[in-house]
Amino acid sequence: MSETPRIILHNDDTTELAKQLLAAFPEAEFRECNSYEALPSLIDSYHPDIVYSVRFAGTPGFPRDALFGPGGPTWIANGGAGTDHYGQWDATKTTVTNTAGVAADMMAEYVFGAFLHFTLDVTGLQNDKVAKVWNSRFVAPLSGKTLLIVGLGHTGRAVACRAKAFGMRVLGIRANPKAMEHVDEVHPAGELINLLARADFIAISTPLTPATRGLIGTDEIAAMWPGVVLADVSRGGVVDQSALCAALKAKHVAGAALDVFETEPLPADSPLWELDNLIISPHCSSVFAGWEEASFDLFLRNLVRWTKGEELTNIVDPSRGY
Repeated sequence: MSETPRIILHNDDTTELAKQLLAAFPEAEFRECNSYEALPSLIDSYHPDIVYSVRFAGTPGFPRDALFGPGGPTWIANGGAGTDHYGQWDATKTTVTNTAGVAADMMAEYVFGAFLHFTLDVTGLQNDKVAKVWNSRFVAPLSGKTLLIVGLGHTGRAVACRAKAFGMRVLGIRANPKAMEHVDEVHPAGELINLLARADFIAISTPLTPATRGLIGTDEIAAMWPGVVLADVSRGGVVDQSALCAALKAKHVAGAALDVFETEPLPADSPLWELDNLIISPHCSSVFAGWEEASFDLFLRNLVRWTKGEELTNIVDPSRGY
């Protein structure tokens, strides 16, 4: 740590980030890096104390070895919530923080947008409009239905708050169960299989960790109540997408919205594209006007703490992945 730390801003476009940094710290010493390929050599020559990094071109090719190598920073400020692309690291040598919570409200709105898409039969209404057919359709209420939230972090809690506004019963899964506002029942992960059959709707908002990889697999999907609607805003790899695809085809799962995928971008030959009861979005449930500024503002507040020798906020535990 130093009074004037050396900082690297790592994103595909760092112009606005540099302006924010200079506005808050006019004497800041920093470099900008706009590619994965250039970061290792810049770290080697500049020896930064801090790197603010955004995973802007997917996980393949992300320069994690340079970040945690001999010349790497002592603090990596991850510009998003997920840190699975870093793998494991030695927390005694490198501190990693994230921006968990910045996009929680937006992601919760995405989840309910997906649920309402299916309960209001938006696809059917749109098809009738295209065909110029006046066809009476049923709409279904969320009130009185049961929602299961897998992962009660910032996003899961934001989902729970909105669920209560709709009059839903809320079940939740978290690693360390404890009573939480807006959640009627909080259970450990080991009870997941027993809770699935109770849920009319499921929201997946857990980080991707060794413990959650494949968490929603063939057995779990089979245990779901027939006709369930699912929204996944976690990370690709938490849900077995082949098993989900089969369940959507069979209409065992009535509808789903996926914002995350095992391979991103989703390959053109993926059978998921062909499903009429699946919403596909390109990992954008957290992308809204101002999100980058909000994430960077959290970094700047932490940078103040760094310069004062105070403990940083949003420190990620590598053993837990969040």
